[in-house]
Amino acid sequence: MAPRWARPWFAATALCVIAGVALSVYTAVQTPGRFPTGVERGFNTFAFFTVQSNLIAGATAGLLALRLDRPSTVFRTFRLIGLVAITVTGVVYHVALASIFDLDGIHQLGNQLVHTVVPLLTVLGWLIFGPRGQTSRRVAWLSLLFPFCWLVFTLIRGAVVHWYPYPFIDVSVIGYGKAVLNAFWVSLLLLGLAAGATALDSRLGPRRPSGDLAGAGAGHRGDLAG
Repeated sequence: MAPRWARPWFAATALCVIAGVALSVYTAVQTPGRFPTGVERGFNTFAFFTVQSNLIAGATAGLLALRLDRPSTVFRTFRLIGLVAITVTGVVYHVALASIFDLDGIHQLGNQLVHTVVPLLTVLGWLIFGPRGQTSRRVAWLSLLFPFCWLVFTLIRGAVVHWYPYPFIDVSVIGYGKAVLNAFWVSLLLLGLAAGATALDSRLGPRRPSGDLAGAGAGHRGDLAG
């Protein structure tokens, strides 16, 4: 596919994130649940890993739609976080959760946008357009900051509001030890996907020299991808 389609593709991805998250918030506000007011239910939507991974994937796609050349380590880290987290979101939903939900109308539209359309657009966009040469061993390790911060946020907030977004992290049922252990296994999965993306990246296109400490003076030859 011609490179000129890269920016429109990333723009479409970002727009699908905006639509999917907006519909998710709207349906949460309109649907009675654990929290008594619509405002609380709307804000609670942002506690879900699904929504946060969509937002990261959408933000990085939106920045690429504006300018493809983004060499900073901060951007490359969030780009990899978005890719890996949204992949887990899509796979886990379709493997383990899709059969549980019976949705229709805008509920189903929002659900499919955040669980199907955005993951597909993000993964295909990365495979087809890259940009290449943005992953490294250092970036892969830095990508673990997201699950770590999400875990800390979820456990602290859960202790305050007595609500947890997923059963595997619900300490009121399984306890802190099991919750932390589950989060550890999820983090290993995310790190494995980050390492796999780093290795695959080197085989999909030429790598660029970078100021990254892991490859200073020699591109990324010493990274996981090598």
